[in-house]
Amino acid sequence: MSFVAWHPIFKHPLPEDHRFPMNKYDLLHDQLLYQGVVDKKDFFEPEILDVANLEGVHSPDYYNRLFALNLTASEIRRIGFPLSHQLVECDLRIAEGTIRAAIAALQKGIGYNIAGGTHHAGSNWGEGFCLLNDRAIAAHYLLKNQGIEMIAIIDLDVHQGNGTAEIFKSRDEVFTFSMHGKNNFPFKKEISDMDVHLPDGINGAEYLAILKE
Repeated sequence: MSFVAWHPIFKHPLPEDHRFPMNKYDLLHDQLLYQGVVDKKDFFEPEILDVANLEGVHSPDYYNRLFALNLTASEIRRIGFPLSHQLVECDLRIAEGTIRAAIAALQKGIGYNIAGGTHHAGSNWGEGFCLLNDRAIAAHYLLKNQGIEMIAIIDLDVHQGNGTAEIFKSRDEVFTFSMHGKNNFPFKKEISDMDVHLPDGINGAEYLAILKE
């Protein structure tokens, strides 16, 4: 049964003339198959997210202007990608994929979206190549529709999950944990429920020891 979200559009979300290298999604797909971690039958291709699932996570003003490709020049620079309808569709599929992977995790014990992790998008902004916050959207969906009462979001990216922290700053039912490089992007950090700021040059053994603690 399917539990890993992947879609061919994740490979090339931008027009050819200004494409940011994003073939990592294709490589992850192939590597999981090569190592035998999953079978082809374990993958599913997410549909486009129902816009109603953005309510309570992102502001209507932001996502309506995003869908109309009507963000300001400074907002687009903050995202880092030139806007296109294909890019917006990509993020809508990513968010839907994370919801479906989360539901699969409830049913099977594990689910994963290999294109997920768009944690820099806040309630009314996009940032760092993230237009919509898939983990926040999925968490909100589970709380609203799946009878879940508490969620912990564990973010182990080198960058702080600033958008996730901002979205859930006033919601006690979601605990946000971010373990990230202290001096790395974003340079203006938000406040998670728990932040672990790591120094530059930390090695793997030190990282794992801190995480275990």
